[in-house]
Amino acid sequence: MPDLERNKQVVVDYYQTAFGGNPEKAVNDHFGDRYIQHNPDAADGPEAFTGFVTWLRGEYPNLKLDIKRVIAEGDMVVTHSHLDLEPGNPDNPGRALADFFRLENGKVVEHWDVIQDVPKTAANNNGMF
Repeated sequence: MPDLERNKQVVVDYYQTAFGGNPEKAVNDHFGDRYIQHNPDAADGPEAFTGFVTWLRGEYPNLKLDIKRVIAEGDMVVTHSHLDLEPGNPDNPGRALADFFRLENGKVVEHWDVIQDVPKTAANNNGMF
């Protein structure tokens, strides 16, 4: 049985390090021998990931990633996060992310995601997080 808590820590550190402004360190510390990407807008490989995060931080230099939930089962870790692109800007409340990471030997090797813009209004008062 995989070490679920260790896998959760790996993913949280990887994700916070990358979106905190150091995607190269996140890749060096936490990627395995390959990185398979299932987002149709993203290429495979660590270079593509690093390039995306660098571009995103260039567009939104104050962005903040707030991981709300982390769930692990087997070799999978799932995070539910709020990516606030412009903290404090009510006109851009950010995105809700559901990310699925597969790990091998404690390293991230595969990724799926579901991304939804956070709406300014909702049909209920429950919030997305």
